[in-house]
Amino acid sequence: MELRQLRYFLAVAEEGGFGRAAERLNIVQSAVSQQIRALERSLGVVLFDRSSRRVSLSSAGERLLPEARAVLAAADRAREVAAGILAGTEGVLRLGTVHAPGDRLYRALAEFAALAPRVRVRPVKLPPAERLAAVRAGVLDAALVRALPPGRAADLEAIPVWTDPLYAALPAGHPLADEPEPRLEQLAALPLRLAPHDRNPPFHGLITGALRAAGAEPPPAAPFTSLQATLADIGAGPPSWTVFYEVTGLPPAPGVVFRPLAGLTVTTSLAFPCRPPSPALRHLFRAFGDGTTQGARCSRPPAA
Repeated sequence: MELRQLRYFLAVAEEGGFGRAAERLNIVQSAVSQQIRALERSLGVVLFDRSSRRVSLSSAGERLLPEARAVLAAADRAREVAAGILAGTEGVLRLGTVHAPGDRLYRALAEFAALAPRVRVRPVKLPPAERLAAVRAGVLDAALVRALPPGRAADLEAIPVWTDPLYAALPAGHPLADEPEPRLEQLAALPLRLAPHDRNPPFHGLITGALRAAGAEPPPAAPFTSLQATLADIGAGPPSWTVFYEVTGLPPAPGVVFRPLAGLTVTTSLAFPCRPPSPALRHLFRAFGDGTTQGARCSRPPAA
């Protein structure tokens, strides 16, 4: 059974004859008759009473008619949805998300909803490395990632969307606790608690790169686990420090002080595949404040 056959069936039923249906469909009558017979053979029922001068529906045809109309209406709706997806007015956009300070993410999503009210954003929470892999694999359409340098990957593009300060968490009794904005080189002698590279490659690279640039090599300490557990160890254990970004305000931590690091910030970027973006993705660019991004701008890594 084909949709074309159902359309021919509907035309004959509504016009009351094969000739008038052919005129409505702008085809020859024999083609209509051929397709109706094919439909009857495939269903195993007779759809029209052909005993009189006017073709009328059989009892089977009368029962099939509302079903045929429903199928054709659903097919027309599917075409409308597909056209809307191509135009960026329908569909689902899968976005890897981060915890963001304040309501900036909600503002961006509200702006996206205003630009494309019938496109649903499906937020997905994944660790940073998995987030990027999901964009590369096509599981996500885009992802927010901290500390990802713009345009560095051969198969992904990234545009910055916001920047946040980085904080050092220090023992309250440490001499640098009185420093308003300590510099990395001042912290070189204090053991650093940093999460392993594979837990968050972009952020790990940002911190270790900044330390190298400052000529600082802090002694290693126990790795960063969770923020609360790490702060508890800094406040009560051997002297150490960690670096973090604010998400929901600075947490209470007895024996620990927080100081913004001088000259060091972390940028959150929107990563997406290196190919011409879909209309829905272009709406997302505008929602995050970048209305000029056209995609397919990937930088190629320098030759070795």
